[in-house]
Amino acid sequence: MKFGTKAIHAGVHPDPETGAIMTPIYQTSTYVQRSPGDHKGFEYSRTHNPTRTQLQDALAALDNGKHGLAFASGMAAIDCIVKLLQPGDEVISTNDLYGGSYRLFTKVFANYGIKFHFVSMHDMTQVEAVANERTKLIWVETPTNPLLNIIDIEAAAAVAKKVGALLVVDNTFSTPYLQTPLDLGADMVMYSLTKYMGGHSDVVMGAIVVKDDELHERLRFLQNACGGTPGPQDCFLVLRGLKTLHVRMQRHCENGRAVAEFLKSHPKVGKVYWPGFPDHPNHEVAAKQMRGFGGMISFVLEGDRKEDAIAVLEKFELFSLAESLGGVESLSGHPATMTHASIPAEERRKAGLSDSLIRLSVGIEDAEDLIEDLKQAIG
Repeated sequence: MKFGTKAIHAGVHPDPETGAIMTPIYQTSTYVQRSPGDHKGFEYSRTHNPTRTQLQDALAALDNGKHGLAFASGMAAIDCIVKLLQPGDEVISTNDLYGGSYRLFTKVFANYGIKFHFVSMHDMTQVEAVANERTKLIWVETPTNPLLNIIDIEAAAAVAKKVGALLVVDNTFSTPYLQTPLDLGADMVMYSLTKYMGGHSDVVMGAIVVKDDELHERLRFLQNACGGTPGPQDCFLVLRGLKTLHVRMQRHCENGRAVAEFLKSHPKVGKVYWPGFPDHPNHEVAAKQMRGFGGMISFVLEGDRKEDAIAVLEKFELFSLAESLGGVESLSGHPATMTHASIPAEERRKAGLSDSLIRLSVGIEDAEDLIEDLKQAIG
């Protein structure tokens, strides 16, 4: 099936009891058994729930994987992945990543004897420089949050294979519509389903998709044992969101290009970060591994002053100032004080994240109206 057909049909089926075409919300905690251990595949909803099962199957299909696992948040999904490790293991992560991931790595798991290296992944030289026999996990975001850096997934997979590590790709910005990391050699693809996959700013959820049966069993054990599972209502909302993922992402990409080109031509804008520009670092890698460049854009005003950025954010009318991204509505943010505030200022600047950087999540409104809003806000 082509992607749009999979988004609507793959992994889901009409309800066997009623024929309902939409997956029902199985709002139940437990399931009646005929005899101890004799049941219909469901015992307790932390372990299995029919609504969640269909969502997990749909997620696996969209990413060309074999198994999907849904979680109560993106952070719960990351938590599950890192729990595959043991004290003494090491993780190599991109140095430009979501602040919540950095916080979980450094403030939680570092306390349990896991060592984290944060390096630039523009090419794999810095990864290879710190990789060793204790490296068990390589953590990639591409495009990264919020500088939209592009990391070569195939090259990262080659390094991971060489040292015997698992490669994880946080694919939240791209979704499987634009990029399928498992096809490029990744072992796990991770999502904050809260963002583009749900797409309507009405649910918080996360996911992991894998191909390997043994890895799936290890993750499924942790999913059940640690209990970071979502409720059926949230699973229903993401299932609904997936059915329009392809049409929404196409519009996000179209609007993203229009907004990026406008910003690049504006005399008061100093720098624009968007992987669709030929002069964007690793643009050729993005063109190779992605099927479009997305609707996430970051920019810095001329003069690079934080107070000027704050003034623009306060003037926006359509670009609502709010955490998160990937919804149908356009959002704006100030990473240094919002999504990435948990990363020390020195580390942010080292990675190139200016205190005046503005991040935009370009929605699916009419592009002309979004550009008018940018015009009036920037001046």
